[in-house]
Amino acid sequence: MDDGHFATVEVHFDDLDAMGVLHNSRYALLVERATNTYWQRLGWSMDAAVSTFPEVLPVVREFMISFAVPVVGAGERVVHLWLDRLGTTSVVYGFRVLSDDRSVVHAQGHRVVVNLDPATLRPAPISDTMRASLVPLLRDTEVAAR
Repeated sequence: MDDGHFATVEVHFDDLDAMGVLHNSRYALLVERATNTYWQRLGWSMDAAVSTFPEVLPVVREFMISFAVPVVGAGERVVHLWLDRLGTTSVVYGFRVLSDDRSVVHAQGHRVVVNLDPATLRPAPISDTMRASLVPLLRDTEVAAR
């Protein structure tokens, strides 16, 4: 599967447990860093005054991960992101945490993100601008089904 976004992320020494293995809670951080890399490249900022997407307030509703092969030691890894679903107010990201050469799948899962209205903190429709930025992440199977 080559669709989606691939981001190189750094596993730091302080991400490891006492055995030198990536702590289970740090996988979510790697996925978050990869997601931020994608959106920052497109102009998203936490400061709505300068963001390309001022109407966006993404919050994670669900995070599911299955571990396969432990990440041992610090260094570069790759996070592969794609969209399994693009809804009206939410998206379902699929992800894999890979070795730096992409030959080993360390973990995989999904992450559901809901867009909230910044004023009401209630689910809000994904804007056309945001939707256009999400389309490149759609898996080929999702695009074919539309």
